[in-house]
Amino acid sequence: MTDDTLRLGTHELRSRLFIGTGKYKDVDETRRALAASGAEIITVALRRVDLSSRGEGSLMGLLTEPSRTFSLLPNTAGCYTADEALRTARLGRELGLSDLVKLEVIGDQRTLFPDNEATLEAARLLVKEGFVVLPYCTDDPIVCRKLEDAGCAAVMPLAAPIGSGLGIRNPYNLRIILEAAKVPVIVDAGVGTASDAAVAMELGCDGVLMNTAIAGARDPVMMAEAMRDAVIAGRKAFRAGRIPRRLHASASSPEEGVVR
Repeated sequence: MTDDTLRLGTHELRSRLFIGTGKYKDVDETRRALAASGAEIITVALRRVDLSSRGEGSLMGLLTEPSRTFSLLPNTAGCYTADEALRTARLGRELGLSDLVKLEVIGDQRTLFPDNEATLEAARLLVKEGFVVLPYCTDDPIVCRKLEDAGCAAVMPLAAPIGSGLGIRNPYNLRIILEAAKVPVIVDAGVGTASDAAVAMELGCDGVLMNTAIAGARDPVMMAEAMRDAVIAGRKAFRAGRIPRRLHASASSPEEGVVR
């Protein structure tokens, strides 16, 4: 097997699982789930945490520990305009959190679907400012192409609405995106369980980002382990190459030389 490192800007990653930090019952559970996931990129919503509180027992304290084994991916969740997203992204960089940004510009409060036009506007400006931009978008091949052309380091199409747990609703669109993309494709939103993550990776996606599927599970730490294993297994299956689908049986052992 050749090198299978995932590269995002200057970041070189072995893990292809990206996880969020919201909805856990407390900081200790967050810590244990992050460790169990093996994720090297952890995303945090800048508008939903107390960025000034970095003491022991705080979320930002956990995420900025000198001994941490992951990099932060600040995100602009909760932003509804390009201007809001720009200000939020710049705040994360000013605080020294990362040059990475998960760009979210929401277009509808009920579904949390992205505003693709505003996302593209913000992406172009952030790329010019030197950010490594990872945009959350719909599973629209044209939008993904435009975001790639704008200089985004990856595209992050949703599998289903945020937090829905519905899994991959349109694998065919993802396949079209994957065929055309020259940057990593990371599924963002909609994963419900480990098999969803494995399917995404078996399709050829370069990674999976999730939060609710882990944090909302009955046992978040065990689910984090399951997601870690599913992403690894799905990636290996994609690289190994599945057998063709056939309508009829195909004998597992050769028929040549069978005693009759």
